[in-house]
Amino acid sequence: MLKNINEVRVPDSKIIKDAQDIVREYGNEIIWNHSNRVFLFGEVKGVQDNLTYDKELLYITALFHDLGLTEKYSSDDLRFEVDGANAVRQFLSTYNYEKGDLQLAWDSIALHTTLGVAEHKENNVALLYHGVGMDVMGDNWNQYSDEIRKAIVNKFPRGNFKHDVIESFYNGFKHKPETTFGNIKSDVIKYFEPEYPQNNFCSCILRSKWDS
Repeated sequence: MLKNINEVRVPDSKIIKDAQDIVREYGNEIIWNHSNRVFLFGEVKGVQDNLTYDKELLYITALFHDLGLTEKYSSDDLRFEVDGANAVRQFLSTYNYEKGDLQLAWDSIALHTTLGVAEHKENNVALLYHGVGMDVMGDNWNQYSDEIRKAIVNKFPRGNFKHDVIESFYNGFKHKPETTFGNIKSDVIKYFEPEYPQNNFCSCILRSKWDS
């Protein structure tokens, strides 16, 4: 288990700086800090699990994964995950990325909220998903040392993230509520078993092990 955040390499290149500039310009402090924490948690898991993946692509997709919630990149009729995925594909296509990498980046963002699927995809897709899960709901909490968790939060503070992220979600897609219809299978169980305790995303966030 890693205990020193300095063992984690953050990619540094022109395309990384350009991606960072986009997030700083069109995102906000919540998205900036969250996206960087997501990368670091994903990267730590990748290193600890000795996985092979594209670190630069992981960081770029982490930076872009919530841009679909912003005014600049939000469409009128697509899921916010798809808006973010389209944004990263357009961005990467100007840097001569190969078709396979463009698809990998698109899948990473498009599936980052898709439980039960993303973790079984390619390592880049799975690591972005796990990074998001850790930062939002404390998934795989015990895989991260106290030192790593504290160092990441000190570098990219959470503030009042639990409540702020829920509000950010709402503000990001309240104009297109029809796009929030997700995994319909639990509705089938609820239909036949009215007392079924259906999970609630907001409750998962608020009850996570994170203090804020």
